[in-house]
Amino acid sequence: MVIATRGSALALAQAHQIKDTCQAAFPGVAFELKVMKTTGDRLQTVSLARPADSLPKGLFTKELEVALLAGEADLAVHSLKDLPTELPNGLKLGAVSSRADVRDVLIYRGAKVPAASRGRRYGPGLSMGDLPSGATVATSSTRRKSQLLAARPDLRVVEIRGNVATRLRKLFEQEEIDATILAAAGLGRLRIEMQPDGELRGDGVPEGFLGSVLSVETMLPCVGQGALGIEVRADDGRALEICARLDHEATHRCVLAERAFLRAMGGGCQSPVGALGSLEDGRLRLRAVSFQGGRMKAGESVGSPASAEVLGQTLAARLREG
Repeated sequence: MVIATRGSALALAQAHQIKDTCQAAFPGVAFELKVMKTTGDRLQTVSLARPADSLPKGLFTKELEVALLAGEADLAVHSLKDLPTELPNGLKLGAVSSRADVRDVLIYRGAKVPAASRGRRYGPGLSMGDLPSGATVATSSTRRKSQLLAARPDLRVVEIRGNVATRLRKLFEQEEIDATILAAAGLGRLRIEMQPDGELRGDGVPEGFLGSVLSVETMLPCVGQGALGIEVRADDGRALEICARLDHEATHRCVLAERAFLRAMGGGCQSPVGALGSLEDGRLRLRAVSFQGGRMKAGESVGSPASAEVLGQTLAARLREG
């Protein structure tokens, strides 16, 4: 069974996680990785802050999907946040992994950063509210930018591209950047650990860098954040059997609601939209925020997990009308 994946360090870590899980569940089946470069990997200079309809569809997924449809791969592993809500004919979301930490992390220079990095230093526990007026935060996410500026319109937000190690290096080298924001789940999968004092340790992390976890009340995550999606051919019985063993039903229900919300809002992976589903006392709670059209709209709904997609569609309709 061939597992298609992107070639970034994070994508490979995720794909190896799925491969190991598959191999443990099906010891009599051979699994191998097929590493591919996607359109998004090639377009490193293209701004992700452009209007969603001006960007190629499936920036980080199309080539993997082509391999699936051609029979050159049997499963494709995606960061679920990168997977479009509308899939090509013949493909389906076969499984969703158990969700990692959904929150974002504010990353900045601490007092122990070497003198070669000339930017401002901050103490442990820095919050968005602690950043000085005019401070510069680097992010390629329109969702993060919109929520940052809604809370702190006095901040300056600039775009940053590249993998995790590249973004951390840019923060080290570019003194005008005060902080950047990355997903806690991605840091964890790269084995970048946050110490009790906030210091980040791991491969590619400059000495003395600190992190502060942002609550979901401060920064609502993007649709699917923290979960991995396994895409397969809809008629491939063997792949679907594997997916049945991999799927985490509770997470799947939550992301179904989130993805239905995003689809109904007419947005894509680069849209300024955040949503988070959670199971609480047997009910599915969906919180969402949208900055489409330049105006902030937020709301939440609670319903049955069995009606996850309807819940997402209903909340989207309410926000569109508001």
